[in-house]
Amino acid sequence: MKNIEIPYESERTKRYRFFEILPGVLSWTLLSMPLVLTLINPTLGVLFVLIFLLIWFIKAIALNIRSIQGFGTLQRHKKYHWKCMVDDLRRGKVSQKHNHKHIPDWHTNNVELLKGHENPIAVDDMYHAIVIASYNESLEVLEPTVKSVIDSDFDMKRVILVMAYEERNGAQSEPAVQEIVKKYGSVFKHVMACKHPVTEGEVKGKGGNITYAARKLTNYVKKQKIDPLNVIVTTLDADNRPDKNYLNALTYVYALTEDPKYVSFQPIPMFTNNIWDAPAPMRVIATGNSFWNIILSLRQHMLRNFSSHAQSLQTLVDTDYWSVRTIVEDGHQFWRTYFRYDGNHDVFPLYVPIYQDAVLAQNYRKTIKAQFLQIRRWAWGASDVAYVAEKGFFTKSKISRLDVFAKFLRLLDGHVNWAAAPLLLALGAFVPPLVSNENFAAVQLPNLASTIQTIALSGILISLFLGLRTLPPKPARYKRRRSIGMVLQWALLPLTMIVFNSLAALNSQTRLIFGWYVGEFDVTTKTVVTDDKKRVT
Repeated sequence: MKNIEIPYESERTKRYRFFEILPGVLSWTLLSMPLVLTLINPTLGVLFVLIFLLIWFIKAIALNIRSIQGFGTLQRHKKYHWKCMVDDLRRGKVSQKHNHKHIPDWHTNNVELLKGHENPIAVDDMYHAIVIASYNESLEVLEPTVKSVIDSDFDMKRVILVMAYEERNGAQSEPAVQEIVKKYGSVFKHVMACKHPVTEGEVKGKGGNITYAARKLTNYVKKQKIDPLNVIVTTLDADNRPDKNYLNALTYVYALTEDPKYVSFQPIPMFTNNIWDAPAPMRVIATGNSFWNIILSLRQHMLRNFSSHAQSLQTLVDTDYWSVRTIVEDGHQFWRTYFRYDGNHDVFPLYVPIYQDAVLAQNYRKTIKAQFLQIRRWAWGASDVAYVAEKGFFTKSKISRLDVFAKFLRLLDGHVNWAAAPLLLALGAFVPPLVSNENFAAVQLPNLASTIQTIALSGILISLFLGLRTLPPKPARYKRRRSIGMVLQWALLPLTMIVFNSLAALNSQTRLIFGWYVGEFDVTTKTVVTDDKKRVT
């Protein structure tokens, strides 16, 4: 099999290090442009800031439109009778008994389309493997996740539950995992508890844990003489709760996929499980992340594996599972699969949610820190810039260089804007007048920028409205004034964008510049609030 691994630190060449450094250098360069250009010529500094503001003004309009479209699509797909639609695929014809209000028009065409497949995977031959990764989570966190799988509108005798937990630091999840195996073992086709041992050469992170569990799963599947292509593997974090339609929707799309070995399936992560319990800044971030995932689902060329995602077990075998050398094994899995199959890899969106937790720790200070570390971990995906450059441009393959270049530019642009854009949008207009307070254009720039920003920020009203629509019911432990906070919290958006997005991304990219690698997965603390408002961590 071709080498698709990230090189160890000692194996990284000067060329590889150049591309690791590139995102951070570009981000810091972009941030310095208002100052540098103003020192050269104040007009240049003003023009740079204005152009940047206008570009993002247009982007903001497009993002607001996409969020409305995506929300509507999500709501429709949640209402579809996926189980009935899967039954139609099984029978090869559309039932006349359907409530057509919840059966889309395109379903009939899909049933006919499936008949034309050369080697379709029969619905009755499919199995789902749910891999739940845990580190130090308690039963209060893990059990609701398992129950959400059981509550799916799906036959659990077609589901294999894999509890993947860590040996390191005393295997703190082991009692909870063993309790789950004992309590729910008879519900599923099979339940596995896999304790991942401390292994030399692996980053201390989720990748090694779920890879170890998936190897055990592969052994079981082979003993059962099940074709690995017929096993769809979904990875969940300890707090991830699939929508009741998720398994049927995934079955439906998988059955219709021409060759599912070359496809990843991406549901929409929605950070709403504990949204009423989280502090206001975390609620804003969680809602923003939810809608960013909704927007990405409509832009398939931008869609990548993130958090909970699904692939065939055969694909995982072919890619030697997930990387054990990075803390961002989810997004990196896209690139592993892409290069393993010479560019023949796509990510298909599933417009059904996987409900996740907003960040909440034992107290406010720890919650702030945990939120920063979570986003810094996500932003470590900038390390993939060097990987894509090395495998795409300097390694012999059959992949179109144009396709690699386009994907490389999107990856690089995304991370540079992640780090630089919030700071430039918030503060860039104040640099020219501070440096050149005698230049008329420079002095007027903050007023003009304020007008543009005010119009652009009116899009917050859209996020506010849609965010309220996605909220789960308010727990009885909270009074009505909590709902008022859900509205007022959006005043914190500019601050959260700078502190938790821009600075976290800059932290990751600056670490890459100096080779200060993040060698351990910063596990986000999972805390549950009880009805009497006590926190169980």
